[in-house]
Amino acid sequence: MLTIALLIVSNIFMTLAWYGHLKFPHLPMLAAILIGWGIALVEYCFAVPANRIGYAHGFTGGQLKIVQEVVTLGVFAIFAVIVLKEPIGWRYLGASACVAAAAGFMFIGR
Repeated sequence: MLTIALLIVSNIFMTLAWYGHLKFPHLPMLAAILIGWGIALVEYCFAVPANRIGYAHGFTGGQLKIVQEVVTLGVFAIFAVIVLKEPIGWRYLGASACVAAAAGFMFIGR
């Protein structure tokens, strides 16, 4: 559970770093890049321990990656609705179902 919690926190920062600047189109590109890098550094401070802890506790590299993708979609969905004011439609739900199915395959026989 610590791995998942760290991945959630990491993804909050990652989403802010990658997509937060969309709310500030007036910022010069260089400023957006530098701010994004600064936020991404914080993201790495959570992502690296999450993956090391998860790997040490029996997750495979592939399982860690697919869990990361599931968490990313969930965090981004919340961000898209709250910050970007974008609706979650059937295509997003379908894509999420596909990623959830992929996650299921990674954990079969485990």
